[in-house]
Amino acid sequence: MNASVLVAPRTSGELDRAARELFGAEFGGAPSGTWLAPGRANLIGDHVDYAGGVCLPFALELATVVAARRRADRVVRIVSIAPSGERWEASVQLDALTGVGELPDFRGYVAGTIWALGAGGLDVAVVSDVPVGSGLSSSAAVECAVAVAARDVFALGLSDDAVVAAAMRAENDVVGASTGGLDQRASVSGAPGSAVAIDFLSGTHRLVPCRFEGLSFAVINTRAKHSNIDGGYGTRRGLIDAASQALGSAAAFREPAAVDDAVAWARRAGRDPEVVRRRVRHVVTEITRTQAAIEALEDADAVAFGELMDASHDSLRDDFEVVTPELEVAVQAARCAGAVGARMTGGGFGGSIVALCADPAAVAGAVTEAAEAHGFPRPQAFCCLPQAGARRIG
Repeated sequence: MNASVLVAPRTSGELDRAARELFGAEFGGAPSGTWLAPGRANLIGDHVDYAGGVCLPFALELATVVAARRRADRVVRIVSIAPSGERWEASVQLDALTGVGELPDFRGYVAGTIWALGAGGLDVAVVSDVPVGSGLSSSAAVECAVAVAARDVFALGLSDDAVVAAAMRAENDVVGASTGGLDQRASVSGAPGSAVAIDFLSGTHRLVPCRFEGLSFAVINTRAKHSNIDGGYGTRRGLIDAASQALGSAAAFREPAAVDDAVAWARRAGRDPEVVRRRVRHVVTEITRTQAAIEALEDADAVAFGELMDASHDSLRDDFEVVTPELEVAVQAARCAGAVGARMTGGGFGGSIVALCADPAAVAGAVTEAAEAHGFPRPQAFCCLPQAGARRIG
């Protein structure tokens, strides 16, 4: 299997041209500009952002670009070409939005973000290379590209933190999908050559150099569709939210005693103690693993980092139970093909894996062969390096 198995995403210039062409064909004339926001892969630290945990994502070369122009009214007109080539069109009256989950589709990601920012009407053309349902934050990429576009077009003077907050509000309130903010922060704050270490308890983040000599990250979309709107994600978040409230605060998850304390609460509350034990154990150990992984990244210790990636995946599979057969087959194939570390990335229940490896093409080839042998969809594989976050490009 050679490098042809790896998919090359479009450059920012190619996405810029595609967005301008779509805008002109749909709305006539030229947009005020174009703005890009990347998808993300989380290296470690999944299902802990909403538990006051620590996460380590990086911004991908896979990106979304929007072309936008201000309107005189309060209407958002949207045209979008999805990575699959599917065309979506919509018109949304901003004054009709209330933030109660009334737009659980692409309209909510676009118009909901504009509404959350307090901006006005826009014509928006969206093109994207971030596969929908891949667990690589296609929704956050759309939200953050739209947010920086609206910020500039309406000269709102808002900070990046305000952009992240508006994108989260759109997804949580308008779309009705649970998100803890990992995706939006990574899409806005990413930087070339760096991962973003995010501490959700302190509300801080910092860039960490993300380089291992002779190694790269292969990001492989299994094409088993993932959605944060589906019940599995919400059920697990609901349990962790309830445990956090019972334990007094999310800070409790920083201590090993949280597992036994949560089990005692489960017995009092009539919940399944063993399920609570496993779910909370994942959160507690994942936070510790991610803190150790940040140190390993700073020390350029690939072996330690890979071992932590592996342990994280195993915990997501055994304790949090969000790993599908497609994800498990992909991870095991990547490990057998020589990956230093491999794990699912994102919310699980489908989506993608990320593997640290010397030969991304060989790993991608092994994962593809394993998927085909099991009758699964043919994966999409990318060799990715950390990129810059949301910004104007034209």
